[in-house]
Amino acid sequence: MAFQLEALPYAADALEPHIDKDTMEIHHDRHHQAYVDNLNKAIAGTDAENASLEDIIKNISKYPAAVRNNGGGHFNHQLFWTVLGPNKGGEPTGELATAINDTFGSFDELKKKLQEAGATRFGSGWSWLIVTADGKLAVTSTPNQDNPLMDVAEVKGTPILGIDVWEHAYYLKYQNKRPAYLDAIFNVINWDAVAERYSAAK
Repeated sequence: MAFQLEALPYAADALEPHIDKDTMEIHHDRHHQAYVDNLNKAIAGTDAENASLEDIIKNISKYPAAVRNNGGGHFNHQLFWTVLGPNKGGEPTGELATAINDTFGSFDELKKKLQEAGATRFGSGWSWLIVTADGKLAVTSTPNQDNPLMDVAEVKGTPILGIDVWEHAYYLKYQNKRPAYLDAIFNVINWDAVAERYSAAK
């Protein structure tokens, strides 16, 4: 079965003013679609055609660069759209909030670490909140379309929140001011979705 691009779980303008409609449409309809199309081309006629996206990602070192780049692009964006939402932001609650306080000292400290990881990632990439193999939270970043689920990742774990710091994620509205985007995105993070991923991962 060829991979497919799912529709955004909200309207393209639902995250305004923090993320503008034009950026969302270009990012989802063009960039993410291209990753899906190119992934399908890259796996055509190979055993990866019958593998799940997660299995491909976990064993990415077995595959050529086109699968790594486009498989990562598809996986990362699928996660990205679901951890954002209109009328979100605020702070996490429950188990996730407790784990954040235990690990980082406070939510503000976590926010600072995620923003730092994104701001200091040279070139394109992602900032991540992950659950490590021993069930702990950690912040990390990856280049390009890599992610912490890949067997080639420096810091491995299950991603529960990813922040895209490729220029196409923010340039129309924020130009070269990546830190301003990294500040604004916290107004639209869907912490309920992140908490669900946390529960499943640990």
